[in-house]
Amino acid sequence: MSTANEKPVQFVDRLRQEAFVEPDAVHTGEVTKETQIIAIYGKGGIGKSFTLANLSYMMAQQGKKVLLIGCDPKSDTTSLLFGGKACPTIIETSSKKKLAGEEVKIGDVCFIRDGVYAMELGGPEVGRGCGGRGIIHGFETLEKLGFHEWGFDFVLLDFLGDVVCGGFGLPIARDMCQKVIVVASNDLQSLYVANNVCSAVEYFRKLGGNVGVAGMVINKDDGTGEAQAFATNAGIPVLAAIPANEDIRRKSASYEIIGTPDSAWGPLFAELAQNVADAPPVRPKPQTQDELLGLFSADVTGRDFVMTPATEVDMTGKTVIDRPTLEVVYDEV
Repeated sequence: MSTANEKPVQFVDRLRQEAFVEPDAVHTGEVTKETQIIAIYGKGGIGKSFTLANLSYMMAQQGKKVLLIGCDPKSDTTSLLFGGKACPTIIETSSKKKLAGEEVKIGDVCFIRDGVYAMELGGPEVGRGCGGRGIIHGFETLEKLGFHEWGFDFVLLDFLGDVVCGGFGLPIARDMCQKVIVVASNDLQSLYVANNVCSAVEYFRKLGGNVGVAGMVINKDDGTGEAQAFATNAGIPVLAAIPANEDIRRKSASYEIIGTPDSAWGPLFAELAQNVADAPPVRPKPQTQDELLGLFSADVTGRDFVMTPATEVDMTGKTVIDRPTLEVVYDEV
């Protein structure tokens, strides 16, 4: 900005001189700090929150700086981490602060346990708004709080995979993360959701996107092998297989972290943490519906059922007289 004593011509000359100054060279040395932003998707109730709470805790114990963000309207991602206590959500907190004429601060929405930083985006109450729009609003608030300037090693985003509206696909559609991880089990519905996520990744890759799938976590693994077979067919690795175990179920139900270095399950989550960090994002091979069904026996899926077309008689319960059409059809010249 020119001063009161500076003539307009002198000011223009100074701007031209500044324009000729070469910018600093782009840094080409070793990258010392890079945040991995990872979106985790899966069917509701498949165990994403359980997996992420234990994964983030183990990462923190390994000396990593980790931020866990719940992006599920149920706002239950951090409940296991905080012993069952509800974390104030960004959406609810920002609404209250706005009514009070105040701004949201980090300490209002972000809380720490043993080195893990955690927060919940939240969502509207049932019937009172769009969950996907709530996700978008939540990320807008995060950006105002300086999200892109935070110095974390890992940011883990917990997304509901069986909701397909825009907000839930934000990380994939807008390249907000580098890679995606899917959580599934040996059941058709969770693999259907995992396949949908793979399809979304592949769709946006074709449009020029850069997000890839780093792999799958098999939760409640009963050893039947369908999830492993899906991962093989889709061309993605299995990062960990968490067994269907009564000890895990009981401790999870009582909000107990099992992903600690000194626990019986510590080596499992230590390996998962390393695999999550190292796995490269790859382009998956989404499966067709028939290929998905082919992972299961016919008596499980009913895929040997023959579909019978309905008729007018079926629909009306009346005898339908087939009358010739009165439409005039002209011969082609």
